[in-house]
Amino acid sequence: MEIYLPIADLPVNVFLLFAMGIAVGFISGMFGIGGGFLMTPLLIFVGISPAVAVASVASHIAASSFSGVIAYWRRRALDFALASMLLIGGILGTMTGVWLFSILRTVGQLDLTIGLCYLTLLSAVGSMMIVEGLRAIARARSGKPADIRRPGSHTWIHGLPIKVRFKQSKIYVSVIPLWVIGFGIGFIGAIMGIGGGFLLVPALIYLMRVPTGVVIGTSMILTLVTMAGATVMHAGTNHLVDVVLALILMVGGVIGAQFGARAGQKIRGEQLRLLLGILVLLVGLRFAFDLVLQPDELFSLRPIEGRL
Repeated sequence: MEIYLPIADLPVNVFLLFAMGIAVGFISGMFGIGGGFLMTPLLIFVGISPAVAVASVASHIAASSFSGVIAYWRRRALDFALASMLLIGGILGTMTGVWLFSILRTVGQLDLTIGLCYLTLLSAVGSMMIVEGLRAIARARSGKPADIRRPGSHTWIHGLPIKVRFKQSKIYVSVIPLWVIGFGIGFIGAIMGIGGGFLLVPALIYLMRVPTGVVIGTSMILTLVTMAGATVMHAGTNHLVDVVLALILMVGGVIGAQFGARAGQKIRGEQLRLLLGILVLLVGLRFAFDLVLQPDELFSLRPIEGRL
């Protein structure tokens, strides 16, 4: 059964979209990350334009993050002071990303830019996760303990000025790297349609020494606000948010996440990281294949926006 997507301007099998939502939701629940880095490429692969895919998935991520924030708020596992510092950079990054998104779309370079961004980011992150996962499995088989840094150890980041004490996270750090991290996540989310949790959580844990007990919920606050902001900006500026598409993906995602969370509890952590790394790398390689593949039509005509 096909359904017409008004903004994407094409008919798509509703069961295919629903299955994609379930699959990405399952993976999200299994690995404990947002599924934007998978959902956006999948939509592009089935024929939806990158611009509509990025804008529509942003609303899907915002809705998923909202439910996560509520859950972690009830557990009192949120650091609102830390989240506010991240949001200072995050909101600015989102605004910058939407501005650049509009410019690239006007000059006709948006699709290529999104493809190159996904190829670079996913290939790099996937490769690093595979290497780290293989090392963890090798350590586990040999009986060696994991190499974990001491909680009190400092890096050059901790020597930066403008320090603030965050009581909930029990850290005393400069807000400058927090602004930079927030800006990067907001910018990437607006351009690529990903929440950035798989980048934000490791950055907060390994660079800022934020305790794992509060890092996931706190990162979801940044994801919620930046993705909600990106949705509103894309809808008001570029008119690209397809509500019908987003709703179908949301329903499938909620169902799939429940089963994924149960499956993830039965697999060891290092195996999960290895599987996720392979999955991320494969998506990146799929973008590489599309970029070098000769299109069916070598030339295309499109009107330049703002001109007759």
